[in-house]
Amino acid sequence: MQLNDLRNITSDFKSTNEMPVMFIGHGNPMNGISDNAFTRALGKMGQNLPQKPSAILVISAHWLTKGTHVLVAPQPETIHDFGGFPPELYAVQYPAPGAPAFARETKQLITTTQVIEDDHWGLDHGSWTVLKHMYPMADIPVFQLSIDYHQPPEYHYKLAAELKALRNKGVLIMGSGNIVHNLRQISFSDNAQPFDWAVSFDATVKQKLEQGAFNDLVNYHTLGKEALLSIPTNDHYLPMIYTLGLINKNEEIQFTYEEIQNGSISMRCFQTA
Repeated sequence: MQLNDLRNITSDFKSTNEMPVMFIGHGNPMNGISDNAFTRALGKMGQNLPQKPSAILVISAHWLTKGTHVLVAPQPETIHDFGGFPPELYAVQYPAPGAPAFARETKQLITTTQVIEDDHWGLDHGSWTVLKHMYPMADIPVFQLSIDYHQPPEYHYKLAAELKALRNKGVLIMGSGNIVHNLRQISFSDNAQPFDWAVSFDATVKQKLEQGAFNDLVNYHTLGKEALLSIPTNDHYLPMIYTLGLINKNEEIQFTYEEIQNGSISMRCFQTA
């Protein structure tokens, strides 16, 4: 597709009031079929947005690639990218349409690297287990941008800033991961007590967000032992870095949910107010 063709398609996308950006701590895939405080909060997040999105762009912890890919599939499949869960979870479908034109506009907005169009991926559980509660009718187009897992956090922070124009075209951009995500120390007890280091690091991140100290969060390896315990691998942390890169200077942050599940998973969610 040529740039002029893209401009013809996207010229019909009306400018809107700037959409918020979100970070969702998605946690256990079972949240996709659970009725709990977290999933009820997701429903409220969808209802409380100032306007219905024209499309939703998700940067999920579960699409890790070499290079940056964007999902252009017109009807993305529901991906059950996990194992060992009950049959009813695998039966869930989230048949939202794709957003190929918005996906190709996203490709054009990113100038720091080549973006690869991908029509084989679908909506992984970082997307559909969240959106199923926010928009149960699956009537909003959804697409995903992958995370180039070979790049450092600063790279993702800068790349995200290139996507800001989408916020003015009705696109809700959502990072979906977890601030604290240590599966090595997870407990599957419903009454699992949070580890002290998980509570402490989650609180540190909250404070840094309130202070606008985003560079400290990008350089999380300088935040001590608690950071290393909370982020043994940064696949679930990087979606938050994308959210930070999309926030404008002096934009307020609203915390929409906080909890530590399973001892070592932060479910903290936030968005721009």
